[in-house]
Amino acid sequence: MSEPVLELDDVRVVFKRGRGHTVTAMDGISFRIAAGETLGLVGESGSGKTTTGAVALGLRRPTSGTVRFLGAAQGRRRPRGARAGAVQAVLQNPHWSLNPRLTVADSVAEPLAAVEAGRLRTHHPAALRILDQVGLPASFAQRLPHELSGGQRQRVAIARALITRPSFIVFDEAVSALDVSVQAHILNLIHDLQTEHRFAALFISHDLAAVRYLAHRVAVMRTGQIVELADAHRFYTAPRHPYSRQLLETL
Repeated sequence: MSEPVLELDDVRVVFKRGRGHTVTAMDGISFRIAAGETLGLVGESGSGKTTTGAVALGLRRPTSGTVRFLGAAQGRRRPRGARAGAVQAVLQNPHWSLNPRLTVADSVAEPLAAVEAGRLRTHHPAALRILDQVGLPASFAQRLPHELSGGQRQRVAIARALITRPSFIVFDEAVSALDVSVQAHILNLIHDLQTEHRFAALFISHDLAAVRYLAHRVAVMRTGQIVELADAHRFYTAPRHPYSRQLLETL
C-alpha cells in the first residue's frame, strides 16, 4: 500500500455522561486509507461510526491515540502538501450542507471562496465545471435547493465537497436517504469521481450492498471497536467474525 492519506493509531474517544459515568465511542481504533482508496465502515447504530468520521475529519479530538493526515499528527501545523479544503464531507441529508437561500452555483462556490477568498460570483466558472462533472448542466446553476430532487441535491453536495480538490472525503450515510434507483446513480458517480480525482474516502454506511460496490476494504465496528478489517472481496465471501456474518445475513 502507498503512504496513507489518513491514519488512525489506537484512537479512543470517551464521553462523560453524568456523575462519574462514561461512554466509550471509540476503543483502540486503528486503520489507514491511501490515495484513491475507499474504506467502508459498517456496523449497527451506536457502534461508533459517526464519531469515527468526526475524528477523521478533525471535528473531534480523540481522548487518546494519534490521527495523522498526510503524515502529520492532527492538531499540529498543516503538513506540507496539505491545502485548506483538503478534507471534506458529504452527509446523509444535503439540506444540512446547502443554504436554502443560496443558488446552486453559490452553494458550490462557497467552499472555494472561503479557501481562496473573493466573492462567490468570482468562483462561478469553477462551480459550473464541477457541476458538469457531477452530471448537472449549467441550467441548474441559478436554482435553489428546494427546486431540486433528492438525487440532484446530493450531486450538488458532492460538487461542493469536490471543488476544493480534497485529498480525503468522508461520506456519512451519503446515499441512505435516496431512492434505490437514485442510489445507484450516486454510487456510480462517487466511483467515477474517485477514479478521476484519486481522493481517499471513508464511506460510512449501514447499507452493506452500497459498501460492497464502493469499498476496497471493509471495517466492521461493534461497541466502539473494529472487530474485523479485511479486503472487500474476502469480507463478502469469507467473513471471519461472527458479527460480520450476522450483518451479511441481512443482504
